Amino acid sequence: MMDNFFHTCLTRRAFMEKTAKVCLKAGLSFIFFKGFPADASDSRVLSASKGKEKKPSASEPVYLKLHKSGELAERAAALESMMKECRLCPRQCGADRISGGKGFCKAPGMLPVIASANPHFGEERPLVGRGGSGTIFFSHCNLRCVFCQNWEISHAGRGAGHSLENLADRMLAMQKAGCHNINLVTPTHYSAAILRALDLAAKKGLCLPVVYNTSGWERAEVLSLLDGVVDIYLPDFKFKDSSISSDYAAGADSYGEITARAILEMQRQVGTALPESDGIMKKGLMIRHLVMPGHTKDSVRIIEWIARNLPENTYVNIMAQYNPAYKAFDHPEIARRISTEEYREVVRAAEKAGLVNLDVRGSWWLR
Repeated sequence: MMDNFFHTCLTRRAFMEKTAKVCLKAGLSFIFFKGFPADASDSRVLSASKGKEKKPSASEPVYLKLHKSGELAERAAALESMMKECRLCPRQCGADRISGGKGFCKAPGMLPVIASANPHFGEERPLVGRGGSGTIFFSHCNLRCVFCQNWEISHAGRGAGHSLENLADRMLAMQKAGCHNINLVTPTHYSAAILRALDLAAKKGLCLPVVYNTSGWERAEVLSLLDGVVDIYLPDFKFKDSSISSDYAAGADSYGEITARAILEMQRQVGTALPESDGIMKKGLMIRHLVMPGHTKDSVRIIEWIARNLPENTYVNIMAQYNPAYKAFDHPEIARRISTEEYREVVRAAEKAGLVNLDVRGSWWLR
């Protein structure tokens, strides 16, 4: 049970802020959680699994076709054009980021700010496998949730600026370390730079699937430019009720409606996520939902929407690890952990709705 705990419930904040040693399997000694250096000249590589570098598989990542045709660079240019009066996210704040202006998300200019780039063993098992998920945590965020567990990164912008070449090198380093994928966390406000770096990395031999790890609040126009680039979409579906999203996500009352449309488009692009024979996910849609205290009715609405609009075997991770953080204590109704019964209520709703591919953890540690 504790092994399951470390694989599925280690929070991102705990992962990045605490150096930990986790015993995974016999023959896999220690995993060292330390970010790659920001200095591009430092070529040290974390080989978390001591594994061999990944080789192209029979089903190569979708972005390689666009790289070979030159269209990947064209997609990056199209995203860059949206940054003159920034409209990369649903806020469409209009900041001139090409000239160095900061948008609502606080991202400075065009080049990415990165908090950490590591082999990560705290994501979903089909992404982690034995080699880990090559996770790049981008700084800043357009949603700005009051309960954000990573507020130092998403709100305060902790991290270091990286050139496109450096970002490409980080991707290649994690491939060399034995990671199963490149996992882009909160990527949308840096999507143009990511595609540029992906193009550079592909030229140098990158062949890992790309995971787009997002809040779910995505514009259709941006998603259309990611069609054929992203292998695995990993969106949150946080809220359905507009009043809840407005209260907790800086006035984002459109979150539920826009995220629902975005998830349908993600499903159209990559289909249902089903692991390969080795248990590793290479393509598809994987949805996360974090159960929040006092809001199980909204959780059930999300679950029922998924059951009505997506295949019954859609991968849905019902997460129990809500922990009040940042400004959650300004909202008494969410200033506590969830209860066992709250979590079980949502799981029962998912089972009743007919969803059959649930990532559900034990609730022994809840009160």
